[in-house]
Amino acid sequence: MAILQGDVRRISYRDEATLYTVAKLEVDMPSGERPLFGQPREVTVVGHFASLAPGEWLEVEGEWYVHPEFGRQFRVTRYRKAPPVTARGIERYLASGAVEGIGPKLAKRLVDKFGERTLEIIEKEPHRLLEVEGIGLRKKKAIAKAVRAERESRDALLFLQSYGIPQGTAARIYRRYGPETIARVRENPYRLAAEVFGIGFRTADAIAREMGVPADSPLRAQAALLHLLAQAAAEGHVFLPKQLLLSRAAKLEIPHAAAEAALAALAREKEIVLEDEPPGEARVFPAFLHYAEVQAAQRFARLCRQGDFAQPSLMDGGLPGEEPEFAGGGAATARVSPGGDLTEEQRRAVAKASEPGPGLLVITGGPGTGKTTTLRAIVAALEAQGRAYLLAAPTGRAAKRLQEATGREARTIHRLLEYAGGDEGAPRFQRNERHPLDAEVVVVDEASMIDLPLAAHLLRALPERAKLILVGDADQLPSVGPGNVLRDLLACPGVPAVRLTRVFRQAEQSRIVLNAHRIQRGQKPLAGGEGSDFFFLPEEDPARAQELIRDLVARRLPKYLSCDPLRDVQVLSAVRKGPLGVQSLNEILQEALNPLPQGGAEVRAGQERFRPGDRVMQVKNNYDKMVFNGDIGVITAVDPEERVVEVRFPDREDPAPVVYESGELQQLALAYCTSVHKSQGSEYPAVVMPVVWVMPSLMNRNLLYTAVTRAKRLVVLVGREDALWAYVRNAWAEVRYTRLAQRLEELLQAGAAGGSEATKQGKENGR
Repeated sequence: MAILQGDVRRISYRDEATLYTVAKLEVDMPSGERPLFGQPREVTVVGHFASLAPGEWLEVEGEWYVHPEFGRQFRVTRYRKAPPVTARGIERYLASGAVEGIGPKLAKRLVDKFGERTLEIIEKEPHRLLEVEGIGLRKKKAIAKAVRAERESRDALLFLQSYGIPQGTAARIYRRYGPETIARVRENPYRLAAEVFGIGFRTADAIAREMGVPADSPLRAQAALLHLLAQAAAEGHVFLPKQLLLSRAAKLEIPHAAAEAALAALAREKEIVLEDEPPGEARVFPAFLHYAEVQAAQRFARLCRQGDFAQPSLMDGGLPGEEPEFAGGGAATARVSPGGDLTEEQRRAVAKASEPGPGLLVITGGPGTGKTTTLRAIVAALEAQGRAYLLAAPTGRAAKRLQEATGREARTIHRLLEYAGGDEGAPRFQRNERHPLDAEVVVVDEASMIDLPLAAHLLRALPERAKLILVGDADQLPSVGPGNVLRDLLACPGVPAVRLTRVFRQAEQSRIVLNAHRIQRGQKPLAGGEGSDFFFLPEEDPARAQELIRDLVARRLPKYLSCDPLRDVQVLSAVRKGPLGVQSLNEILQEALNPLPQGGAEVRAGQERFRPGDRVMQVKNNYDKMVFNGDIGVITAVDPEERVVEVRFPDREDPAPVVYESGELQQLALAYCTSVHKSQGSEYPAVVMPVVWVMPSLMNRNLLYTAVTRAKRLVVLVGREDALWAYVRNAWAEVRYTRLAQRLEELLQAGAAGGSEATKQGKENGR
């Protein structure tokens, strides 16, 4: 390690989101190893700084390295700074804009008046600022406040770094808490894991240990349990069995007695909910998920018990008068009546959707079983009855497909509920029980993608005596978020449901459909010859498989299908890492499909390089932009200097391009290849998937089935035949800890009184 000291001359680059800064330092008195002996006095330093301004004195600790593009630089690992002490340095500091309200002209007048005591006067004798021309009472207060904030920043960073906190982490902490940093961190350093992005439990634990918090502190045990529950929710679980939670806590060195005490404390503080019914099956819920599950179960039960339609069935006598004509494209232009040319299963589904009866209906079925035809018939029946209905889906792409299939407007659930602010953990919607949706029937497609919190919000917005129709394929992967709503509903005997099983003759001619059903039955998919829509290309060597996939996407499939490789061919992988994972394949395919031209512009963000024309995916819900996890778009423009990227999402309800500032770029990822999980709810003309040995938990027929059913015209599997067999033979489906099915069944058995009591208890526990 080396140490440099000197004045900051200028800031060459700064990312306000990550706080990454490139600055020029004029070195006065090198210390330590004196690495600058015989070197130029001005050097480039790079690192994460909470704030930095020209003129400030800086002592940095770090190491030298040679950047391949920018040459010799000093990478900072720790730093401390002080206000400038010379008149020249003070003027440069104030003129830089570091103190709000002071520009170059006022900075010169201040230094001319007070000289080297300028900063001391501002902080300790601010009334004297009135002696300077152009400063009144308001400006005096603003200048004093800004200088005080800078001192607080300096003190906070020194405090954090004194406990070994890296300067980048310290900068993020200060950005979160501001002048309250020292008090907040001293009070409970474990709060950092929950409240500061990028700091997990282990980092917060290391900080707490540096600060002298004992290993047996109750704060440590509580933070560990909350961390484990948040981790479980990210895995899709609504709760963890108590014994499993305690065993995971033991791996974090939380003794059994300490964990039990922490559970009791968290329950008293309403952070978690403990359930022990039936006895011996104790479960631990994050409070918000417990409340969502109880509420959802009660509202689903109410829907199952209600009878909402007064009209007789339209299925016996057909439609009165003219059949409705759909104005959408493709198959949706056909005239469709509720009773015409439907199978018995489809007729039963339409009847349940339009007849008097329960306010909930679940329709499920695999590819080729006529879910789309059934949806169109349901819409026709509702229109014939004059019923007000709404169509929705979890994602923009799924909503667009629903709209194309029915010829009627369809929206995302978030737009349907009218998002009104909040963040990913606690979004707020304008539509709720006080301001319900204006509809008698709400139809939601791709229901397998609906997680528990979103389902709870949707149920809250349903009007009294409205009907909810959920349509989806229960054999697909479950939602990305916590819960397993569609499967839980189908697992409850009291939920009205229709399963479409008959594969239509036209669909049977497709090997995609045929093989999807074979995979579900545990049978090996059948590859075809020339002219087929399903291929398996054996290749055991990962490097050759990479090259084969690149050639398929860039040359062979566009020629075979006469399609656009950027728009119509999607590569899906089971994993992110490895030679055939998402990251590696994206790099290869980007260079094949969208190479950077000489002099072309790109923006770097972590491991990604974004260029105009790149296919990208949103990887985190952004409620402000109304762009959601899994949405795919195309970059239309980049600004390397400002690190701004503009993306057009063709399936977004608002067609305007979405602008991503520097700090938002981590929400995007290249999407030439995506994970199978991220592809849920989407359809692509052609799908290519590497089939290789990965983690055993991922090698199951459920994942392979989901990948295959994303394709409309062509599937190509590339890889090992023994791995393909492993996927097909493994019938294990992703197990999630939820209680929705059991709660719903208990409520339906107990009747309205039991449902009311459960809701009351859920509200009490969720407060």
